[in-house]
Amino acid sequence: MRNFIKHTIILFVLLTFISCKTDTKHTIADLKTKIENQISDIDGDIALALLDLSNESNSIMINTEESFHAASTMKVPVMIELYKQQNEGLVNLNDSIVLVNEFKSIVDGSSYSMDIGDDSDDVIYSKIGTKQTLYDLMVPMITVSSNLATNVLIEIVDAKKVTQTMRSLGADKIEVLRGVEDQKAYDLGLSNSTTANDLLVIMKAIAEGKAGTKNDCNAMIAILKRQEWNDMIPKYLPETVEVAHKTGTITGVHHDAGIVYLADGNSYALVLLSKNLSDFEKGTDQLAQISKTIYEFFTQKAL
Repeated sequence: MRNFIKHTIILFVLLTFISCKTDTKHTIADLKTKIENQISDIDGDIALALLDLSNESNSIMINTEESFHAASTMKVPVMIELYKQQNEGLVNLNDSIVLVNEFKSIVDGSSYSMDIGDDSDDVIYSKIGTKQTLYDLMVPMITVSSNLATNVLIEIVDAKKVTQTMRSLGADKIEVLRGVEDQKAYDLGLSNSTTANDLLVIMKAIAEGKAGTKNDCNAMIAILKRQEWNDMIPKYLPETVEVAHKTGTITGVHHDAGIVYLADGNSYALVLLSKNLSDFEKGTDQLAQISKTIYEFFTQKAL
C-alpha cells in the first residue's frame, strides 16, 4: 500500500510538472506584447519586422512602413545587384579594377573623396591605386561596411538599377539613390531610405534563394555570416548561433537586418530599425535585448 501511495504521488508530481511545462509555452501574441513593452522603454523611434521562415503565420510587424535613413543596410541591395549583373554578363566578380577615391555627386557631378576617418574600413585605403577584384571589394562592403568599397561598386552597377531590382523582389519603398558621403545630396535631403518591411522582404528573398540563383544566395548568406559588427541582433545570442546580417549606423540611427539560424534547422528573419536615439549606446543595447527576447521565444527558453 505504501508503495502504491508513493508511486501515485510520484506520478502526480510528474504529471503536474509536464502540465506546467506545457502551460508555459508562449504564443506569438505574448512575444509581441513583451517586445512592445521593451520598445516603449527606448527613447527613439523604432521599427521591427519579424518573420518565422519555417512558419510564416508567426510574424510581428511594428511600424514596418515607416521610412528610415537606410544607412549601410543599403549595401545588401548593392551585393544582390552585383550578383544579378554577373548573371547577365554585365560584370564579373573576378575582374579587377584600379581602386580610386574620387566620386561624382548625384546633385551636380562635382567630385568628392572619402575620408578614412569616417569609414569603418581603414585597411582598404592603403590599396588605393592598386588593382582589386570586384569580389574583394564586395566582401568588406558587407563584413566591415566599407564605404569606399561601396562607392566604387555602386558606380559600377548604377544606383537606379539597384532600386529597380529591389522592386522586382517586392521591396516597394526602399530607395538606393547614391553612394556614401555625398554631402551635397545629403544637404538636399537626397538620401537612401528604407522600411523595415522592405528589408524583411530582401532578407527573406536571400534566405529562400529568390534574390538570385540558389548558389548566389548561398554565397550572399556566407558573406553576411562573416559580419564583424555584432552589437545588435547577435549580441546576446549564444556564440554557436549563426546570424547572417548587415548593420547600418549614422548619427542617432542604428539598424540591423538579418537571418537567424536555429539549432533545430529552423530560421527567422529579423529587422530592427531606429532613429532619433537620444542615447546611442543604450538604445543599441535595448535593441539587442529585444533580439534576445525573440531568440528565447523561438527556443522557448524564457520570455
